[in-house]
Amino acid sequence: MSTVRAASVILAKELRLELRTRELLTATVVFVLIVIVMFSYAFEPTAAESRRYGPGLLWIAFLFAGSLMLHPSFAREQSNETLDALRLAPISNFAILLGKMAANFIFLAIAEVILVPVFGVLYNVSLAGIAGRLVLVLTLGTLGLIIAGTVFAAISVHSRMRELMLPLLMLPVLAPLLVAAVEATASLLAETPVLDRAWVAFLAAFDIVFMTASWLTSDFLVEE
Repeated sequence: MSTVRAASVILAKELRLELRTRELLTATVVFVLIVIVMFSYAFEPTAAESRRYGPGLLWIAFLFAGSLMLHPSFAREQSNETLDALRLAPISNFAILLGKMAANFIFLAIAEVILVPVFGVLYNVSLAGIAGRLVLVLTLGTLGLIIAGTVFAAISVHSRMRELMLPLLMLPVLAPLLVAAVEATASLLAETPVLDRAWVAFLAAFDIVFMTASWLTSDFLVEE
């Protein structure tokens, strides 16, 4: 079975599992909505303050959402030893990672589709004229977060304190990505919106480097 075909089968499994329970997506969206609403009431942002602080708060919310979604990605495979079965299947280990990444990306993208309009309303930010460019920045930033996060979820799943290990491993590596994503988003939310190509190029390079690294090290990442 080809890597793409195997990854699509794993993606379909993940989607069916989530659609059956809706626990992960519902809990994540509710939690992050509460975070965004609490911040909006904490300092009652003006339009200028929203342009200054909004991008950072938005990506912190995405980071929280990603952290909640990434942990169960491999942890729930241990209850019935599903991960062992996947490793025994005639598919590449990278296909397992790729399927998990695709599922996590879809889940986080759904959360972002809900969160971004709420952010625009609560923080008095107009997104109408920058929607296309903002989607590009969100896609590249989310992709990097998911790629690196899924890799570290696979690494930490066998540790005894995996709930703690995942953010400890993930956050230092994601710091450059988050800085680039915040800066690129801030340039779009400025009074004169502009797409900062340097930060966009950095996000794309981050995604390519980590995707390549996950492919090269997939055999070690998925091993027990």
